[in-house]
Amino acid sequence: MTQAQDAETDLPAESATVAIATKEATATGVLTTPARTRRLSRLPLADLLVCAGYLALAATVLSGQWRDTDNGYLIKSGQDQTMWEWFFAVTAHSVAALHNPLGTDLQNFPAGVNMMANTAMFGVGVPLTPVTLLFGPTVTFVLVLTLGLAGTAFAWYRLFVRELVRSRVAAVIGGLFCGFAPGMISHANAHPNFVLLLLLPIIAGLLIRMARRAAAAERERPGGRVRDAAVLGLLVATQIALGEEPLLIFAIAFGLFGIVYYAHAPRTALRVTRVVAPTFALAAVITLALAEIPLWWQFFGPQSYRSIDHGPMGNDLEALVQFPSESLGGVFAPGANVAINPTEQNAYFGWPLLLLVVFTVGMLWRDRVVRAAGVVIAVFGLLSLGAVATIGKQPTGINLPWRWAEHVPLLNTVLESRMSMAAIPAIAVVLALASDRAVGTWTQSAVDWKPLAWFAALTGALLPLIPTILPVVERPPTPDFFADGAVRRYVGDGSVVLVPPPRPPDARALRWQADAGFTFPLAGGYFVGPTGTSKKGIYGPEARPTTALLVQAQDTGVVPPIDAGVRTRALDDLRFWQADVLVLPATKNGEVLRETVTQLLGFTPTRVEDVWLWDVHSLRASGAVGITPGGS
Repeated sequence: MTQAQDAETDLPAESATVAIATKEATATGVLTTPARTRRLSRLPLADLLVCAGYLALAATVLSGQWRDTDNGYLIKSGQDQTMWEWFFAVTAHSVAALHNPLGTDLQNFPAGVNMMANTAMFGVGVPLTPVTLLFGPTVTFVLVLTLGLAGTAFAWYRLFVRELVRSRVAAVIGGLFCGFAPGMISHANAHPNFVLLLLLPIIAGLLIRMARRAAAAERERPGGRVRDAAVLGLLVATQIALGEEPLLIFAIAFGLFGIVYYAHAPRTALRVTRVVAPTFALAAVITLALAEIPLWWQFFGPQSYRSIDHGPMGNDLEALVQFPSESLGGVFAPGANVAINPTEQNAYFGWPLLLLVVFTVGMLWRDRVVRAAGVVIAVFGLLSLGAVATIGKQPTGINLPWRWAEHVPLLNTVLESRMSMAAIPAIAVVLALASDRAVGTWTQSAVDWKPLAWFAALTGALLPLIPTILPVVERPPTPDFFADGAVRRYVGDGSVVLVPPPRPPDARALRWQADAGFTFPLAGGYFVGPTGTSKKGIYGPEARPTTALLVQAQDTGVVPPIDAGVRTRALDDLRFWQADVLVLPATKNGEVLRETVTQLLGFTPTRVEDVWLWDVHSLRASGAVGITPGGS
């Protein structure tokens, strides 16, 4: 690292959630971009090799799913993989049929689902429509995850090598951590929107260059601001189509980084703000113009909601220092289960890495980039703990800042544990800068012990975090009744009601519907939608009496009491769902469910291929409840 990086000079470069241009300073303290940096835009062989390495690692992590895209299932995803595959499948179906992809009634019939108010990821779902139609939604799902891990790592690597460090080795280390940090691997089980983050460092790079020119008082080239605004607006609009929650977290972290970076140089901060503000304003207009219709649909369209109450979702304090379950450290030194679920191990940095980061930030505190990154790590780590600190899943009673932040609009839709994702690139910055210094020292003196000590400590901190292959199981096959299209003979303009209807704990029917070519709508489902008049979001459909009754029968293995009032409520539910048929596939406590529905409707079902079927067209139309329990 240069002396300019050590000194408290007013270097007018910025960073994103993380990085700042501190490459090379002139005598006046203004950063310049070396010719070598400009040549990097042509992707030299070294960059291609780095990209190939990241891609190979991503493919290895997801190799279990790649080996069996027909029947494999990432078991730790819960029901989320089913939901995401349905999103990709229904988007492709809508595009191919020239339907509006922003909303659909194919689940949660007849109210439907606001796709923009869910994580549909139209930014990849729409362009990958041919892939989904040709190879199926599972291939699209695992392809997005694989390219997300590798692409995110490579995009941060490119930013670091262009704007932050001289050494490619240091940039590779930074990019590797950004793409394959514990939180990224955890989300790779189920959440493509938190894995495909490659646009964020690209946005960061653009903002860095804009701020650098503004701080240096460079004369803008004709049309330069308009071009920057257009590119920024397009990037932000595209990121909205990929994932709004990561964009929100990134924007807050970026702002905090900039504030800390310029804290000792307020005049420079004001000059930069004044110069870039018009470009930001134009970019905001362009973003709104590009995303106006989808955003209106999201916040004001059918089945929109104003907020969602997740309940306490903060990181446990133990989650900060433990090793993630899908890592070498998690295999050989597992900790207590304190995660929200296996897909939300958003921290899990491990105690060796945290100790190394704290030590390194302390040693390099005079470097403004490191100082700003350290503040981001601390603040977002604190926010991720939620409203009340917990240790070992036991509340301590200590109130934390999120207690007030959760009342801020938009922030109240974020799972607070995910705020620690902002610390990932900030940690990467610290590691990259320290590695860059070590490499620089090594080139000056091959016998100096300090670089060797650094890389030994870095290896010890990162080795336990090496990801393992994500576990995959074989999913049960789609019932023949759906797979061969027999269902079409029994559905008119109404819906199919599974026994029990699909819901967040069991959304398998969404896969069956996709395999049947979306030829019928489903009652129930797995999505986020509003409840009542409050417009507060909930997971899955609003509770219906018949759904609760059938779930009770399945869970307990006992036919619940059924009287006239229960049958009347069941008829009301059938009318609400506009049900054509009730279908019972092979499932847990299937005999109990069959007897429950038979008593509920008053007639026995028909066996059709591998399911039991109750045709309720006439029952729903006439408004009559069956004859007697168990009658035919």
